[in-house]
Amino acid sequence: MFASALTEVFGTCGDIDAFRFEGKLDPIIIEELLLAAGIDAETVRSRRPEALARYLDRLESILETARPVLNPGVAAVLDAVASDPENVLALLTGNVERGAKIKLSAVGLWDRFAFGAFGDEAARREDLGRVALEKARRLGHDFAGSDCVVVGDAPQDIACARALGARIVAVATGKTSAEALARAGAGVVLSDFSDTSRALEVLLA
Repeated sequence: MFASALTEVFGTCGDIDAFRFEGKLDPIIIEELLLAAGIDAETVRSRRPEALARYLDRLESILETARPVLNPGVAAVLDAVASDPENVLALLTGNVERGAKIKLSAVGLWDRFAFGAFGDEAARREDLGRVALEKARRLGHDFAGSDCVVVGDAPQDIACARALGARIVAVATGKTSAEALARAGAGVVLSDFSDTSRALEVLLA
C-alpha cells in the first residue's frame, strides 16, 4: 500500500523492500525513501501529504474486510492498566493520527487511549514523548517524564523514553530481536504480553 501510493505520486517508491520502517515517523519514512531515490526535497515535502492520503485511503479500504490479529495479552494488559483511575493510557506512535486511528480501530483499541502523540507532530521520534507530556498536562494530568512508562518494540522507542526521562518496557514483537533491544538499553525486555501478570508487574512497578 505504501509502495503503490508513493509510486503513483512520485513515480518511484525507492528501495522500499530494503527499508526498515520500525520506529520511524511516517513523514520521515517518505522523505528518507524518496531523497535516497533522487527526488528533490522540495518535491518530496510538497507532495508528501498527497502520498500519505493515498496510502491511508488504501489502508482504510483493506482494513474494512481484512482484520489484523492482536498479539497475545495486549487487550488484557490495556484493560488491567486502565482499571486503576490513576493510570492514563496514551498512544505514542510514528503513525500520523489518521493512520493510527485506522489501524487501532480495526482491532477495537482506538478508544482505549485518552490521547496520543503522532508522527506528524514532531520532527524526531525522540520528541514525541514531550508532545505527549504536554497534552497530558493540558488535560489536567500533572505528570513528569519520570512518572511515565514507554512501551515499544524498536530502539527508537528506547531513545524516546530516555529523552523523556521515562522507564522503558521493550516488547520483542516487532522486527527487532530481544537481544538487540537489550543492547539498545532496554532494562526490561518481554517476548510478548502473553504472561499478563509479568507484563503488569514490570509496567506498574
